[in-house]
Amino acid sequence: MTSVLLTGFEPFGGDAVNPSGDAVRAVGASWSWPERLVTAVLPVSFAAAADELERLVEAHSPDVLIATGLAGGRAGITPERVAVNLADARIPDNDGDQPLDAAVVAGGPDARFTGLPVKAIDAELAARGIRSSLSTTAGTYVCNAVFYRATHLAVARPGLRAGFIHVPYAAESAPEGAPSLPAATIAEALAIACRVSLDTAADVAIAGGSLH
Repeated sequence: MTSVLLTGFEPFGGDAVNPSGDAVRAVGASWSWPERLVTAVLPVSFAAAADELERLVEAHSPDVLIATGLAGGRAGITPERVAVNLADARIPDNDGDQPLDAAVVAGGPDARFTGLPVKAIDAELAARGIRSSLSTTAGTYVCNAVFYRATHLAVARPGLRAGFIHVPYAAESAPEGAPSLPAATIAEALAIACRVSLDTAADVAIAGGSLH
């Protein structure tokens, strides 16, 4: 059976909640499509998240892997295009680890591109009235590390398409004045991303670049 692995993250950096983890749980609770969905909330830890992601891929052999995380300060859903082989943590992770100028995967290429149809996802979200834009940087924290490892795992599994999507704060728990989307909208966006990824073999050829 065709399957999707959808992951989010636990809270970090002093936040009480992480909307990516909450949205992943919500998608899992409402999933009604015939494909099998596996959901997981990863630890915000460079080491533990990598181990858990590899375990999940080995255990479930997904066809599509969509990892998600919080990008506080962004106003909408941002499918990521490029993962970089760099771990440079501004703050320690939840295990107290704070790598500086380190490789995510020793000996790996400097960058890997997403395997998801991110332009098609962005276009479908826009058509549904959900704020979305493509991103060419997933940062250098645990989100990027998971993104890079997901694409790295996909190299050894030709049938696996893997990528990463950042979400904004949820309106129900956002810091005062921070841009956000309703929690239900974030969950809807991730469900749409799953559906588009399952249905789209090759990404659409539309402009998706930026000037800055």
